[in-house]
Amino acid sequence: MTKPPWRLYLDTSVFGGCFDAEFAEDSRRVIDAVMSGQARLLFSELVEAELLGAPEPVRLLFAELPDRARERITFSPEVEALAREYVARGVVPEAWLEDCRHVASATVARADAIVSWNFRHIVKLDKIKGYNQVNLLSGYGLLTIVSPKEVSFDE
Repeated sequence: MTKPPWRLYLDTSVFGGCFDAEFAEDSRRVIDAVMSGQARLLFSELVEAELLGAPEPVRLLFAELPDRARERITFSPEVEALAREYVARGVVPEAWLEDCRHVASATVARADAIVSWNFRHIVKLDKIKGYNQVNLLSGYGLLTIVSPKEVSFDE
């Protein structure tokens, strides 16, 4: 029996990380897993909008990912309500609502994990705890939140 691919919500930082010496190896490994079918890319309209302002190599990398490896998440009132609940509960200040929208998109889509290099507002222990407390209070399960460095795949 073959294992279904991991459903990973990748925020924009993972794509940009492929072109940064410090983050390239780990970011590329995650992107390669999507290309090979080990993982399925979950992305939202937020990622698409952020990529519009990204350098051309980052946009081209995203465009190269096969449609069969992608799952587009629609930004819904449910996602917005959950993102605003993170802010209301003090997980992050309102100025960082976009980061909350990424986490809410992954949560509502029931992603296996959200993968990000954002160590300030997403991949940070107190933030992870806060997001998951709100998720549980709101009737969602726990969301795994990791950096690309922490993502590994069975050979």
